[in-house]
Amino acid sequence: MAKLYSNIHSPLLMDVEKLRLFLFSFAYVPLVPEWLTVPPLKNSVSADNGNTIGEVSLQYCISLSVFYLITVYSDYAGYPFPTAPPVDPFAKIRVDDCGKTKGCFRYGKPGCNAETCDYFLSYRRIGADVEFELSADTDGWVAVGFSSDKKMGGDDVMACVHDDNGRVRIQHFYNVGQWAKEIQRNPARDEEGVFENNRVTCRFKRPVYVPREETIVDLHLSWYYLFAWGPAIQGSITRHDIDSPPVSERVVSIYKYEDIFMPSAAYQTFSSPFCLLLIVALTFYLLMGTP
Repeated sequence: MAKLYSNIHSPLLMDVEKLRLFLFSFAYVPLVPEWLTVPPLKNSVSADNGNTIGEVSLQYCISLSVFYLITVYSDYAGYPFPTAPPVDPFAKIRVDDCGKTKGCFRYGKPGCNAETCDYFLSYRRIGADVEFELSADTDGWVAVGFSSDKKMGGDDVMACVHDDNGRVRIQHFYNVGQWAKEIQRNPARDEEGVFENNRVTCRFKRPVYVPREETIVDLHLSWYYLFAWGPAIQGSITRHDIDSPPVSERVVSIYKYEDIFMPSAAYQTFSSPFCLLLIVALTFYLLMGTP
């Protein structure tokens, strides 16, 4: 009968009393045959760590129809296999790096940051990828679109969507007129997202260069950035919150980092020459009175 022997040797970081456990045999054979008492093979796996205090050793034999677990001894009193480490929490977006090591767009109140702006976006190059960070004051979705003009339609869109299970998923869309159509081919990777304090925040990477396709643009080229956010129903995006979502004033290059602030409607001032002239004329009219 063909037999396969192996030995596993693995460290555990536990400081407990040594415990030797003898486990029973599986299948029909009541006693462990003598041929199982073989020395460990040299193809065992081992690990070394300066903090190692104990270790686990497992020797087993597999035949055509019988599996034997011979002995396990350990310096660990309790469940012998460590659990997986917890998932790291979402790292906060650093606005101090805006204009230095990444480009940023802020829309909202003057002086706002990634946690207080109505809308926030950052981008930076990492190797062959571009990392994007998005955040908006919404419980639904936040998105950025890459467009050849300042109008919605025919745009490549990346959206972070808060679903009914509390998760934030990164989805790929293509604007057909005023409607967003989800595209199954999603270029996003290393996706992270969180919904906290009535804000949807996410982080993901996307390749700079992609195969030529209508629904996915090459980010090494410059594009207008369209900024939008709004509610979601059962994980599906609905119309954005404002009638005229903000757009970058000029095309954006991923090779140039700027920190650009765009005041929301509540904080916009009359700065055009026509508006100033109108204000002066109205003031003069009120002061002089009517004839």
